[in-house]
Amino acid sequence: MTQRLELPIGLLISQSGSYEAVSRAIHAGAELAIGEINARPQQPVKLIPVTIDPAGSLAGYVEGARVLLRDHGLKHVVGCYTSSSRKEVLPLFEKADALLWYPSHYEGFETSENVVYSGAAPNQHIVPLTRHLLGQFGTRGWMVGSNYVWAWENNRILREAIAASGGAVLGERYFPVGETDLGDVVRQIVADCPDFVFTTLIGQSGFAFLKMLRAAAEAAGIDQPSDMPVASCSLSEAELPLLGDAASGHLSSSVYFSTIKSDENRQFTALWNERFGQMGQASADAESAYVAVHLLARAAECAGSTGFEAVREAVRDLTFDAPQGQVTVDGDNLHCWMRPRIGRSRSDGSFDILVEHPAALRPDPYLTWAHDARDGDSRDLRLIQ
Repeated sequence: MTQRLELPIGLLISQSGSYEAVSRAIHAGAELAIGEINARPQQPVKLIPVTIDPAGSLAGYVEGARVLLRDHGLKHVVGCYTSSSRKEVLPLFEKADALLWYPSHYEGFETSENVVYSGAAPNQHIVPLTRHLLGQFGTRGWMVGSNYVWAWENNRILREAIAASGGAVLGERYFPVGETDLGDVVRQIVADCPDFVFTTLIGQSGFAFLKMLRAAAEAAGIDQPSDMPVASCSLSEAELPLLGDAASGHLSSSVYFSTIKSDENRQFTALWNERFGQMGQASADAESAYVAVHLLARAAECAGSTGFEAVREAVRDLTFDAPQGQVTVDGDNLHCWMRPRIGRSRSDGSFDILVEHPAALRPDPYLTWAHDARDGDSRDLRLIQ
């Protein structure tokens, strides 16, 4: 039998910290793919993982990247969740001629020849959600987020769309990552009673906010899910078990939900439930990492090499039949073609899929050719429920 090509792969993914529920799901998704690939005797590539836990700290990500790139000499690392962590480590990857396989939806306005982006670009999450909110609920919005670039850019896109539609932003507040003292902003939102609330809070901040808003709305006699829905581009199945009685009725824009009906997703969710079911149902975060690892292995196989430039060139235009549907790496910007969906959370920890695009969309990280966010043209999104 031909000797397998050994591919060392770094996992720079937090296992603790304020957003550990999501980052642990990312790590689990990568583990699932590594185990699946290595268990196939006919697979020509064998992955050798090296794991570092940055513990949700920017300094931890920087030091972890240094260890993986300098001390271990790795050329491929799957990792980072927040955009701030990605931006902190990117200069290190550029200097080392290495690839960061970034498994997270993000705000866009970036391309790098040292990053393969396996999460959704802004035209694949915030633009579809903006259309849905303005078309289905109204134009009076409230925005609350964690104080970094993910929230700033997503809120800017939504703010501009609200203004163009003649609506109003009733309030916009930012808090440090991990902040849970949110009583004042919750009381203000309930008093303003907007048509919808858009949250870009992450981790513990997001959990506290959703619980507090649900309780305050109920105390004020407001049916929060129907009269003042909360929407997000990041809420996932990994987080719903941590919301208790406040888990249902939230909108989330994503390219993956565990309830997608396909053979690939049934296989993926069965594997997930067997090994990581205690973490909740499979999520977009886990699936994105799973996709990143499979793309990396396939690119190395096509290249017949583990080298930086060889793998980077081989991954351009590469396709993979992922749980979410077919994913293709765009040859120009190294983002992925993916199919937008909008779901509504259920009390059982999953999502009903309300809206989905009929086909995968080309990634547009700079929103240079996106349609007007107010345009609900059925060619772009179609209601399926």
